Formats: sequence, structure tokens, C-alpha cells
Amino acid sequence: MNWEMLAAIGQLAAVCVGIPSLIYLAVQIREQTKERRQSAVNALTVQWGELTKALHDSGEFCSIFLRGLHSFEDLDVISKLRFSAFFNRFFKNFQAMYFSHCDGVLTASSWGEIERTMTDFIAYPGLQQWWATRRHWHTEEFARVVDAIIAKDNKPSAYSAYDLREITKQTPP
Repeated sequence: MNWEMLAAIGQLAAVCVGIPSLIYLAVQIREQTKERRQSAVNALTVQWGELTKALHDSGEFCSIFLRGLHSFEDLDVISKLRFSAFFNRFFKNFQAMYFSHCDGVLTASSWGEIERTMTDFIAYPGLQQWWATRRHWHTEEFARVVDAIIAKDNKPSAYSAYDLREITKQTPP
């Protein structure tokens, strides 16, 4: 055996050891990416749960929420502030989910679910009135998404099975 033959055997051995190492590395990176995506989705889910907690924890706020959906302009100043603070957080959460979808973290089916939820809320005139006052608080890219939903002119139906006549007639607490 000469030196060239030994060098070739050494290179072959390096390839035989190197390829499985690269495959292992690729598998680890893939798994780590999955875990990061799942972690991001879990964080968004926790934020969503914390946000919607305000609705089931406060009957008073539920009233403001429902009245505000019908007409933001008709709310008193304090109710406008509470409604606005809630929906600012709500839309910041939607915006984070939108960018997570754009970055490939959130799947198309998950984004579709979120977009349908947004569409249900945005169909209400009060939320459109609120959006006109707070659009500038969001990124232009996300604002275009919301504007496109508004342009569809969907009929409000998220609470169509509820009898909201009483709640919308109530005066602020």
C-alpha cells in the first residue's frame, strides 16, 4: 500500500463518519425548528386565553364589548377606553399571529382559523369605527389585511344566535 492509497482510505473513512453526522445534525435542526414553532404557537395561545379571559370574568365588560361592537361611537368615554384597550391588545395579538404565519411558524390552517375569527369581529360596525381611530397603531402590512377584511363587507354574524336587543339598549353601568 502506498501513501495515495492510505490517503484515499482516510478520505473514505471521513466520508463514512461525516455523512451520518450531517444527517444527525439535520434531524436535530429539524426537531429544534418544530419545537420552536410549537413553543411560539403555545405562547400565542396563552396570550389569546389571557385576553379572552376579560370576557368571561366580567359581566360589566361583556356589556361594553357587545355594545361597542354595535357602535363604538355610542359608548361613553370610560367604556370607549376599556373597549379600545381590549381591542388594541386583541389586534396586537392578531398582528403577532399574522407575522407568525408569514414567517412560517403558524400553519395556513391555523391562520385561516384566526382570519375567520377576525372576519367575524371586524364585520361589526362598532369595531370598524374603532379601527378607524386606531389603524395607525399597527403595522401598515397588517393594517392592509384588516382593511381587506373590511372591504369584503361581511354581515355581522358572530352573535347572530344571541338576543342582543336588551344589552345594546342598556345604558352604561
